[in-house]
Amino acid sequence: MNQNESVQHGLAAWDGAELTRRQHTLESVSEVRVAQAKKNTVVLCILDGVGWIEDRPDNAVSGAETPHLDELMAGAHARTLRAHGTAVGLATDKDMGNSEVGHNALGCGQVVDQGAKRVDLALRSGEAFETPCWKRLTARAALHVIGLLSDGNVHAHIDHLLLLLRRAAADGVKSLRVHMLTDGRDVAPRSALSYLTVLEAELASLRDQGVDACIASGGGRMHMTMDRYGADWPMVERGWNCHVHGEGRIFASAGEAVSTYYAEDPDVDDQWLPAFVIAGQDGQPVGPIRSGDAVLLYNFRGDRALEISEAFEADSFSHFERNRPADVFYAGMMEYDGDLKVPRNYLVEPPQIDDTVSHQLSAHGLRSFACSETQKFGHVTYFFNGNRAAPIDAALERWVEVPSDNRPFDEAPWMKAAEVTDVVIEALAQGDYDFVRCNLANGDMVGHTGNLQATKVAMAAVDLQLGRLREAAARHGAVLLVTADHGNADEMVQRSGGTMLRDEAGTPIPKTSHTLAPVPFAMVGPCKKTLRHDVSDAGIASVGSTVLDLLGVAVPTGWAPTLLE
Repeated sequence: MNQNESVQHGLAAWDGAELTRRQHTLESVSEVRVAQAKKNTVVLCILDGVGWIEDRPDNAVSGAETPHLDELMAGAHARTLRAHGTAVGLATDKDMGNSEVGHNALGCGQVVDQGAKRVDLALRSGEAFETPCWKRLTARAALHVIGLLSDGNVHAHIDHLLLLLRRAAADGVKSLRVHMLTDGRDVAPRSALSYLTVLEAELASLRDQGVDACIASGGGRMHMTMDRYGADWPMVERGWNCHVHGEGRIFASAGEAVSTYYAEDPDVDDQWLPAFVIAGQDGQPVGPIRSGDAVLLYNFRGDRALEISEAFEADSFSHFERNRPADVFYAGMMEYDGDLKVPRNYLVEPPQIDDTVSHQLSAHGLRSFACSETQKFGHVTYFFNGNRAAPIDAALERWVEVPSDNRPFDEAPWMKAAEVTDVVIEALAQGDYDFVRCNLANGDMVGHTGNLQATKVAMAAVDLQLGRLREAAARHGAVLLVTADHGNADEMVQRSGGTMLRDEAGTPIPKTSHTLAPVPFAMVGPCKKTLRHDVSDAGIASVGSTVLDLLGVAVPTGWAPTLLE
């Protein structure tokens, strides 16, 4: 089978009724079959993690060789869009956007209250504590809470953890154990100790009230527990063994563990801290999970919660040897997958997105195609389709995943951008689709490493593929839309009040989290309509409306306005 036939085979082998059959043998193609695409085909290219702000030394977007993106953004059909805060359904405009809410907004054309806001309201109002799920959690011998310890508000928030601990104690729970995951990705790279200070003070207060409350285990979010899309199950296994079985390096306190790891490796940040277990005076772990206990995963975002949830809940499980305790009641903060019904029990209902771009296209008999590499495959499919694990209409939608490499992203910052582009170009050449969308993950995934030079390489690699997509769209008479889901690569150094922060040696401190930057939006190709510039605060939800507009589908009432005149 030659390279072109390999891609053809992968597309033909797709089975909408069995999503686990994915394309895992894609190879680069040197030639593509040229076919006339449908006149109104729209291509949406999502440049993950690419904000659009002024040029400065730590801006990997403006500092990279990106002639294609620069030319598009200098054209008449270009502008920026808001991709954070209230524009994507988050509580305040201080909240960073993220890939989950960004793809929800892009795919549903509406601003929907998102996880952080919904959870905050449910906890502060007490609504979450009136649920049967909470009553079952607090009826067990011990309550273990697992989650990300930070105020990044992308996957979790420390305030939610504190509210949960206080209410559990008030409701009679006498044994509380916290299994913490250090962040360093949505917040400053080495900020764990500041959050630990707050948590330890709260736990001390609970102990003064007669509650046996303490930290039991922990480690970095990218080292353990929080894998996504099945990319690295050994990550989940490390977390499982640490949280459930108490396996890991022993320390007297979490603060001692973090400080020790910092001292031993000056380059390690909170994302990558090794597993640690807290032991009592007898030298034994203070909080392994035992039969009869309850476990709550307090993260609200779904993508990095599904695998650890499967480990707790699945009756049939082959990813690693669990030695699962016989009787554990497990729940999540939210339902992480509405189609798969994971987890079975949860505290807060997820946003209900019942009308998306895919709903509208399917209702009009229009065909769509989606592709990304593993790291963002769920975003361009599950999140884009309103948090659904399956196509709206399997006869009209095709999804193809390009397997990501399992290696540090700054070692191979080009990732799988070329292979994703190969697949998209082939889909265009087939001429079967009205709407083709893809995600190029590099700006976000490499941006999260904090490596400025690698992120510049990542942006240059993305731009090279953007040029190929632009040429292919033109060849097939398609309209190309280019945008992003949130910022990241645009700001690679931490700042305070505009001033770059430096360490004791004078080296700029890397920024690994998302940003509040607007994102680019550009349109190129045959279109009789012009781009609107009169709505200065337009957000990325308008991209969904614009896709419908270009395809001749009426934008539903209540959606964000189209970006076209």
